Amino acid sequence: MAGEKILVVDDEENIRYLYEQELSEDGYQVVMATDGKQCLEKIVSELPDLILLDIRMPKMDGLEAIGKIIDLNKNIPIILNTAYSTYKEDFMSWAADAYIVKSYDLDELKSKIREVLDKKKMQL
Repeated sequence: MAGEKILVVDDEENIRYLYEQELSEDGYQVVMATDGKQCLEKIVSELPDLILLDIRMPKMDGLEAIGKIIDLNKNIPIILNTAYSTYKEDFMSWAADAYIVKSYDLDELKSKIREVLDKKKMQL
């Protein structure tokens, strides 16, 4: 379990900090990106085990990034993590492995991360 690398992509510094603290305490390595473009760079340099991807961001939003992420490496699971439930209907969001609406109670998010990572291991 421990040591898996999660790439957190969010333009809000307080969200990145919260996720970094919480996920690090759970034993994950946490890498940060502030937008979709930086996310693509980090995928190449860091090879994350999972991407936690916000949707509304400057430069390149999460829905635009998701197609490019799949082109780079289709084996990295993606969890869309957004404050807006309306994006769940967007065709590009269907490419993600999971969709979570942001909350400061991270139990659902942590549970979904574990579920997606476990599923990935079973497919290997």
